[in-house]
Amino acid sequence: MAVYKKVRVNDKMQRGYSYYRTEPEGKNFDERFKPDLSPKQMLALGVFGGVYMRDCTKEFPKDWFTKARFEKKGSYKHNAELNFFGVNASQSLSVWRKKGWIHAEDPRGWFQWYCRYYSGRRGLDDDRQIKRWIAIRRHIAQISGRCRAGDYSCHRKQRQVVLHWAYDSRKF
Repeated sequence: MAVYKKVRVNDKMQRGYSYYRTEPEGKNFDERFKPDLSPKQMLALGVFGGVYMRDCTKEFPKDWFTKARFEKKGSYKHNAELNFFGVNASQSLSVWRKKGWIHAEDPRGWFQWYCRYYSGRRGLDDDRQIKRWIAIRRHIAQISGRCRAGDYSCHRKQRQVVLHWAYDSRKF
């Protein structure tokens, strides 16, 4: 019998939103979706310049954030040095909105969707987001075809993009 946990969200970008976690954390993913990294691992490696989702820590397990590489409190400027590859590989939220990448349930985009999916939420946007995740594989092929394995100086920005999508770009 499924256990449902209701999660209420009240942060800077969402007030009064709630959803149910219907799957155990990190389990029962769509068979097409096999990310290399958990949200906790991504945050510890350094993603999104250290400013993304800092006000969402109450929504997710505390241990996800114990080693997160965040910009200092009060600063809202993207800090590329906090990214694993030390480069800015992000576009602004306004660009994401213009391109139609934002779903109403996840106003922060892909990574917010992934955190909620990983934590057990399943929803209407899952198929679209999984297809977007699959499409990122083209970057892996480009990196693998142009760089020696482990050469982190080769295609750093593209490697950071891939890392943002839960692929472990340190492996190729």
